[in-house]
Amino acid sequence: MSYLHNIVFGIYPYFALGVFLLGSLIRFDREQYTWKSDSSQLLKRGQLVWGSNLFHIGILALFFGHLIGLLMPKEMYNALGLSTEGKQMLAIIAGAIFGASCLIGLLLLVHRRLTEPRILATSSRMDIFILLWILATLVLGLISIYFSLGHRDGSVMVQLGNWAQHIVTLRSNAADHIVTVHWIYKIHLFFGMTVFVLFPFSRLVHVWSGFAAVGYLTRAYQIVRSRG
Repeated sequence: MSYLHNIVFGIYPYFALGVFLLGSLIRFDREQYTWKSDSSQLLKRGQLVWGSNLFHIGILALFFGHLIGLLMPKEMYNALGLSTEGKQMLAIIAGAIFGASCLIGLLLLVHRRLTEPRILATSSRMDIFILLWILATLVLGLISIYFSLGHRDGSVMVQLGNWAQHIVTLRSNAADHIVTVHWIYKIHLFFGMTVFVLFPFSRLVHVWSGFAAVGYLTRAYQIVRSRG
């Protein structure tokens, strides 16, 4: 195993997670007025509804699919009656469907932002960069589906899962588990981890507010008194 491989897949994940959490906290503490998605709906509504809905449905499904798929131990899904081969095909089919949804939505959003002068004028460099970075990450993930079809036994999926599970449980030999996987998966992992590094410096921070909004459902009642 090379020194670079160990840095990227053994150390970089912790760096990305640290920047993601600490950076988000610092930004919320110091720059709350920038804690927003900067909606451009008032500038141009066209393409926004379809693009935003397809993108958000796709990206959320992919995020939770990756989260559950990578962190669920093999013994657990086998105990639920799902074989490794079955999980592999489920991941391929779901990834293709929601990946396509996310890709179409993202292309609409990128086209809208780059071709509408008023939206482009109000966009920061990070707004454009993060969209293009997510687009590259998504395309790499969709390309990896083709390679996954070549090993439907799920062996590579198990390797990737072992890597992720070793990372979150702070075991030192995490990088060892993906030494032999195809380079397309490694590049996709690097791009995916880097999204978390970029997260606190972009409009993506509004995602935190989306999760926090769940607490709104269990908020205490407001006491309203009539005038007089």
